[in-house]
Amino acid sequence: MEAAATGTEMGTSSGAGKGSGQDVLDRGFEAALKLAATRPWNSLSLRDIAEEAGLPLSSFQGVADRDGLALHADTYFDRAMSAETVDEDDLARERLFDVIMLRYEAMEPHREGLLSLYRALDRSAALRLQRLPARRASAEWAFISAGLDGSGQVPMGIKAIGLAWVLARAEDAWRRETDPGFAKTMSALDKGLRQAEQRMQRMGAFGLVRKRSKGSTASDQGGAHADVTASNAPDETPAAEAGAASA
Repeated sequence: MEAAATGTEMGTSSGAGKGSGQDVLDRGFEAALKLAATRPWNSLSLRDIAEEAGLPLSSFQGVADRDGLALHADTYFDRAMSAETVDEDDLARERLFDVIMLRYEAMEPHREGLLSLYRALDRSAALRLQRLPARRASAEWAFISAGLDGSGQVPMGIKAIGLAWVLARAEDAWRRETDPGFAKTMSALDKGLRQAEQRMQRMGAFGLVRKRSKGSTASDQGGAHADVTASNAPDETPAAEAGAASA
């Protein structure tokens, strides 16, 4: 799998109108990552970031401060998940794996800056709490990028909570990654997706089977589309784990 493009290659800075709020967010975030590669994230001032981005400080007014740029990280790298097409004949778990790995590949060139940012998040309970909607949005975009937003019988919100837990575990592994081949990250992601598959199949959430051939039945597909409600799920749910992992 080729490394996913970032920045202007992903259609971020170059795709937004010059001076627009999105352009300021993207360019400010890119500048902050560059500075944070050699300095603690919390030592950065918004003036430092604006100068590095080549933008007037006033362009950030009403758009984002340093914390706002930190919370833009997930949205920025989520775009990589839709950078390539997926094979619709693959298992849904495999499609999710592929699009999510595009995200981590896009993050890799910015590793030092991101690690500095994540250390700042580790020390701020408020920022971690504010990040929860973005992590859920990342999960939803992964489903959309994999072409799975229309599959399953459980609402997207429930599916996204389960996948957000998987993303949190994979991100922890990426932070500890030492292998250029992403061995730790891929192992954590694969394990998390398989665990989510086992749990969420009970609710028909992921649609983690190949498309049915003519004449096949739900039992032929391993019961993945069984109509099981969330109230019948076991006590150990991805929702609880996602909250604990992200808090």
